Amino acid sequence: MHLTRDGRFVRTDIWREGKWVDLWSVVHLFSGASTAFALAWLGFGFSASTVIAFLLFVAYELWEAMVKIHETPQNRSMDVVAGMVSFVPVFFIAQGLSGSTLILVFGIVLTANIVLATFGWLASRKADEFEQRLRSEFASQRARLRERRVRLKAAMKRRPASTQDL
Repeated sequence: MHLTRDGRFVRTDIWREGKWVDLWSVVHLFSGASTAFALAWLGFGFSASTVIAFLLFVAYELWEAMVKIHETPQNRSMDVVAGMVSFVPVFFIAQGLSGSTLILVFGIVLTANIVLATFGWLASRKADEFEQRLRSEFASQRARLRERRVRLKAAMKRRPASTQDL
C-alpha cells in the first residue's frame, strides 16, 4: 500500500477492490449460496426466490454506494452477478436436501461467508487506518518542508549581495 504523487492511496493487499472481480466476489458467491439455502428452506418457489435474491443483492450494492464503499460500476454489477451465479444452482441443489441436511449445509456456508467477510472487513479497516497514518505523515512532512523553504528564503534575503553573486 502506498500514496502516489498525486495523493491517491493504492492498496496492494489481496482484499483490494478490483475493476471486475476481486476476493470480495468469493464473499458474494457465498452470499448467493446462503440466500439460496434460506429461501429454499422458507419454501418460496424458484421465480419468487430469484426475484427476492436479485433485489437483495442489488439493495446491498446500493447500500455499499450510500456508505461510500468505493467500487467500479463493473465491480458492483459483477457482485450482483456473482450472487446470482451461485444462487441459481444452489437453490436447485437445496430442493433435493432433507430438512436437517439443508440446515446443516446452510449453517456451514453461512459460517464460511461470515468468516471470510470478517477477514475482508478487518483487512479493509487496517488499510483505512494505514491510509490515514500515511496521509498524516505526508501532511507532517509537507508542513516541515514548507517551513524549511520559508526559513531558507528568509536566510537568502538576509545574505549580503556580494555572497549571492558567487
